[in-house]
Amino acid sequence: MSAAVANESPTSPTPPPKRRKPSQKRVRSNSLAHYADQHTEALGKIRSFLKSRSTYDVFPLSYRLVVLDAKLPVKQALNVMHAAGLVSCPVYDQKKWKFGGMLTLLDIIHLIQWYYLKSETFETAAADVETFRIESLRNIEKELKVPPPPLNHIHPTRPLFEACNQLLETHARRLPLIDYDSTSEMELIVSVLTQYRVLKFVANNCKEIVSLNHSLRSLNIGTYISPNATPEDPFYPLATATMDTTVFSVVHMFSERGISAVPILDDNGIVVNLFETVDVIELIRSGSYTQLDLSVRSALALRSPEFAGAVTCTGSDSLGKLLEFLKTTRVHRVVVVEGDNIGADGISRKGRLVGMITLSDVLRYLVGKGDRNRDLGLMSPMSPAQRGPPSPLPAATSLP
Repeated sequence: MSAAVANESPTSPTPPPKRRKPSQKRVRSNSLAHYADQHTEALGKIRSFLKSRSTYDVFPLSYRLVVLDAKLPVKQALNVMHAAGLVSCPVYDQKKWKFGGMLTLLDIIHLIQWYYLKSETFETAAADVETFRIESLRNIEKELKVPPPPLNHIHPTRPLFEACNQLLETHARRLPLIDYDSTSEMELIVSVLTQYRVLKFVANNCKEIVSLNHSLRSLNIGTYISPNATPEDPFYPLATATMDTTVFSVVHMFSERGISAVPILDDNGIVVNLFETVDVIELIRSGSYTQLDLSVRSALALRSPEFAGAVTCTGSDSLGKLLEFLKTTRVHRVVVVEGDNIGADGISRKGRLVGMITLSDVLRYLVGKGDRNRDLGLMSPMSPAQRGPPSPLPAATSLP
């Protein structure tokens, strides 16, 4: 008590000034800076992971490998691939004891286009396709003036990051793993690395993918409708078709542009389905050559009911959500559509085509190829819809 009175005395020393406590205000957890830091750190760890693993690490302890002889007729090769559930196979040249390239569905598309442009009747083309051999496909590519598929390969012990860069530099969707036997001087095909295998490997082994929280559109992952699109070509540079487009017209798009899928749109630009090279190959494999002049509508009616159809997302879905999706679903492309947006005319634009994202687009971003910004790869400015927690990626659905 006395001490308190003494402190109130005029002769008592002046108390020290009170210091202001530091602000306890926290940074908003959904601020752009917070998400940028998380995203950048996660991206760096994923790239380090890719550099620390060998290409062979991607494969399970037990796996199947199908190799085709270069002299095998294409029709027989298609039957083998169908039975094995494959869309591509490595080819072996037994004369040279070397890897002879990859047989892919796009090779068959080139072959179909060449014969149907050259032959006078469907029957003549069908007879030629039946006897054509794999080793002659390179001549077809020269005739059509389309770039031949790359013959690049990599040793199984090379870093996975190096393999990813090679996939992107050669614009290939798959990269054979080749070893060399110095005793017999033979090249040995170990397996084939695909973009899907790489991305699924990352999704299953890198917990950091949950922090890849920026939207696909803000990261500029994929190909989107150009602002320079015209009324005559409103979805430029994307190739599109309708239910009334003929199958052969789509085949021409596949061959000319080197693509493997085309979104099918209604009159309002709404995505109603996806037509892929595998749909054409199934017609050829079954011998239904004359059905190539059918409409896409008729061709899709022959498709297996188990086929997933178009897998869609919106531009505001995150990269992390897409990688999570790849853990459980084998998909090679995602169609980007409008969300619950209302146009200037007051009409909903939900489901309208916006862009396409392929696995190579995702892989290119992960390894840092073509980033607009090496740290984040962000477009500027970001809209509010592209910030903060993203909405979940929709499940695979076959749209009516």
